[in-house]
Amino acid sequence: MKMLCRFLPILLIAGLMLSAYLTGFYQVVEFETLRYLHVEMIEYGNNHPILTPLIFISYSAGSTILSMPGGFMLGLLSGFLFPQPWCALYYLCGTTLGASLIFLSAKIAIGRGFQINERYIISYMLFIRLVPFIPFPIANLIPAFFNVRLRTYIWTTMVGMLPKVLLLTVAGKGFNTIFESVEGFSARNVFNGEAQIILLCLGLFSLLPILIRKKIEITQDDSKIGR
Repeated sequence: MKMLCRFLPILLIAGLMLSAYLTGFYQVVEFETLRYLHVEMIEYGNNHPILTPLIFISYSAGSTILSMPGGFMLGLLSGFLFPQPWCALYYLCGTTLGASLIFLSAKIAIGRGFQINERYIISYMLFIRLVPFIPFPIANLIPAFFNVRLRTYIWTTMVGMLPKVLLLTVAGKGFNTIFESVEGFSARNVFNGEAQIILLCLGLFSLLPILIRKKIEITQDDSKIGR
């Protein structure tokens, strides 16, 4: 019974994820759907300035929990619907909330994870959030296998995601022109080669404290041997 309770949250999420894919609910934020409804979304946002952000944050959180595709499109949609800095804040809050819930569910199921030096956790967390080649759902789950505290997980997730969030929401400001055009669109085109290089450099820079500490430890060990 105790084992079942441990796995209940992650099993519930898996069931909801399967339902979202079988019913096609994950297609809500596809480009063609948003293009068809973009005028209605603007009107609804103008008529419901408080409810619209709450709906957006809730959907972003749910989409993150269920690992549904379209996270890039949600960031662009946030920039299209809301002004800065609110669009970045809404998207960041929704995705961080969803990521934290899936992290807790996985951590409860896994139990005691692998031990890792606490001095390095922050650098590792920022690295997996910043580098562009680690898929977001995987980055949400990796920390559950290690001794990462929830508050550390939350603030490093928000800080590590911030560059991507700003990039997406700023790009979303031009969505109205794209919606009115006859051409298609891929959200991943926002992350061109230059953007990916910048994110990769930021990720590598986050590992710099680890390299510095390692260098200091090696120097201290050499000094002790010399004595």
